[in-house]
Amino acid sequence: MQLTRIGFVRIVGISMIAAAIVSPAHAAGFSTFEQGSNAMGQAMAFTAQADDPSAMFYNVGGLAFFDQREFYAGLTFTALGETEFTGADPTPGAGAPGNQSDELVVSPHFYWVEPVNDRWIVGVSVTSPFGFALEWEDPARLDPPARWSGRYISDKAVLNDIDLTPNVGFRINDKLGVGFGIIARFSSLELDRRIDGNDLDAGIPAGTDVGRAQFDSDTDSGFGFNVGVLHRLNDFFSWGFSYRSKITVDYTSDTQLTQILTGNQTVDDAIAASLPFGQNLPADTSIEFPDQASLGVAFRFNPRWLFEADFNWTGWSSFDQLSIDFEPPNDGLSETHPQLWDDAINIRTGIRWDRNAKSHWRFGIYWDESPQPDQTVTPLIPDADRMGYAVGYGLGAKKFDFDIAMMYVDSQSRRTTSNVYDFLGTYRSSSLSLGTSFGW
Repeated sequence: MQLTRIGFVRIVGISMIAAAIVSPAHAAGFSTFEQGSNAMGQAMAFTAQADDPSAMFYNVGGLAFFDQREFYAGLTFTALGETEFTGADPTPGAGAPGNQSDELVVSPHFYWVEPVNDRWIVGVSVTSPFGFALEWEDPARLDPPARWSGRYISDKAVLNDIDLTPNVGFRINDKLGVGFGIIARFSSLELDRRIDGNDLDAGIPAGTDVGRAQFDSDTDSGFGFNVGVLHRLNDFFSWGFSYRSKITVDYTSDTQLTQILTGNQTVDDAIAASLPFGQNLPADTSIEFPDQASLGVAFRFNPRWLFEADFNWTGWSSFDQLSIDFEPPNDGLSETHPQLWDDAINIRTGIRWDRNAKSHWRFGIYWDESPQPDQTVTPLIPDADRMGYAVGYGLGAKKFDFDIAMMYVDSQSRRTTSNVYDFLGTYRSSSLSLGTSFGW
């Protein structure tokens, strides 16, 4: 028995792709925008307000208006337990089910503001603006129990990201501020998927698990920048603009193949001789995280009510392909896989009601456009247009502020009738998040 070159490329190459493209909890593609509970309560419509330390993420121009040292930190908890898949003919078959395992994703944020003088303010932020955890479970509720039909594309995929950003703000005058920051991104990738015996030239029936491919990268880094401007024209109107650059992270890892025995000694021995089980297979890949721009306007109708609308753009078209490069002697297996993503927009609106100087209610809604074309919708990224609904509350005390927010995100059903893996069906997902932040 010999492993064909095409079979080996599919086994290892798909592993690399699945590790590198995983989707987010709340924004289309694999971006997460929940980096402060004040903003989260307004559906992250915050570019033209930027009036707490999370301005360093939403619009660093707001940093220019701080006049004392401040800290702001918290966590966002996201329950990802509602992703469902229903298969279609011919593959994996009409009605073939799939469910995401219940996942709880925790994203941190931390901000420190330090005025230097009346015009210059510096700050540091720690955020997690990209990331996802997706694990598919076997549909054991069936009788007889079945295996997850998409396990040869992805069983589990995880993207972790932490951004460390030193920032500086400059107050041009009492109404206009600008800001700039350098982003250091630290990211890692993980994947677990199965190997189908049908990938081998040995007459093994399709749907026979003969191995597991596991990709687990180092924590690798990339660098970029963010800029922003905030103009508080008067007590009733402000506008802001923010831009975050592209960042490329080059990942290095060793892919591990682990054999799963079929029980047929002859077949198992032949498979063991054909695949490089138990070896480190060095490989390199990269993700070009997209640039993002936001334009926001805020209107205060009266001293208690404020409305903001943000228009956001994300340059996902930079993610048009994924190149996988293996080191010798496996360099002949290197491939380029198309992704064909498009730039995307989202529109966010938020309302804040200042019940009094210390008590604030917040409400928000947003629409987010998916950048993903039908032909690349797979268990790796079951992305879709989505709507988000948020509510939040803020309380100011003598020595600290407390913000809490809840958000429900409903993704539209996404049906694919043709894609790069010929894996067809309909995806539907939703999620619920709780964010808490403290300022002092």
